[in-house]
Amino acid sequence: MSQVQKLECGIYTMCLVQEGDKVLLLNRPDKLGFPGYLGPGGKVDFPESITEGAIRELREETGLHVKPKDLIFKGMDGYVVPKTNYRYIVFNYLAQNYTGELLDNPPEGELAWIEVNEALKLPMQPWFKRRFPLFFEEGTFDLSIVWDEDTLSEVEERYFKLG
Repeated sequence: MSQVQKLECGIYTMCLVQEGDKVLLLNRPDKLGFPGYLGPGGKVDFPESITEGAIRELREETGLHVKPKDLIFKGMDGYVVPKTNYRYIVFNYLAQNYTGELLDNPPEGELAWIEVNEALKLPMQPWFKRRFPLFFEEGTFDLSIVWDEDTLSEVEERYFKLG
């Protein structure tokens, strides 16, 4: 019988807000890590639900409020790191209805409404650039990357379009 190895898992959310043909993105500075444009989101706090985590992160990073019924689940993506038995899972949402005003001094970087069809021209982390178009396609997605810690590179990508 094989020995079961301990698996560590981090659970995160990302929630893009769309208004017409624009999407709200953060321009994250170098000093915070993951510099460039990306969507609001972050780690789900225990014991909150994944949906509660998405709503909280959006509010904390942008000042905008969404209700659970306003969230469209778009899919999940994750990184699997075999060397450390770590799995990083991101639950991705799109919101087209919201209330509130944008924060004057957002903690994660400057907020900007960007034309959806122009966004990919902006500096982005490669993982977000890969995921960004999937938010605007029909159905949901499952994107999984196997990551090599030694070479700091992707070894394998698995993509499934669902629904």
